[in-house]
Amino acid sequence: MDNKEVLLTQEGYDNIEKELDYLKTTKRSEISERIKVALGFGDLSENSEYDEAKNAQAENEIKIADLENKLRYAKIINESEIDTKTVQVGNKVKIQDLEFNEEFEYTIVGSTEVDLSQNRISNESPIGKALLGAKKDETVEVQLPDNEIAKYKVLSIEKK
Repeated sequence: MDNKEVLLTQEGYDNIEKELDYLKTTKRSEISERIKVALGFGDLSENSEYDEAKNAQAENEIKIADLENKLRYAKIINESEIDTKTVQVGNKVKIQDLEFNEEFEYTIVGSTEVDLSQNRISNESPIGKALLGAKKDETVEVQLPDNEIAKYKVLSIEKK
């Protein structure tokens, strides 16, 4: 398992705890019941319901171990320590693409809280890394996957 520090907001930490509780209680019980029912079908050598339930059990246990590891190495971002002088994890940042004159707004989060539908990007992503430490009105360069360089101007930095 990866022993790297996991940056989380308090909300992210709470969500992981909630999901972990669900997987350990409700989901485990559901899978256990499926296994019990499948065992009632008899011959395990040709019992696809039993195989599926055992696979679901293994997947659930892997997910539990992964979430426990994340909580073990979690570093909760103290929101009161977040400032708006420079971009840091927990900030909402408005940037302008200088080539296309388009504006984007992102919240910089730890890698486990990424949600592109909510414009939450990782501090480890190319744009996230480039923005960390930048100040308002500063221009940052981002190495894109196709080896192009994109330039973004930081328009504003806010607490999320």
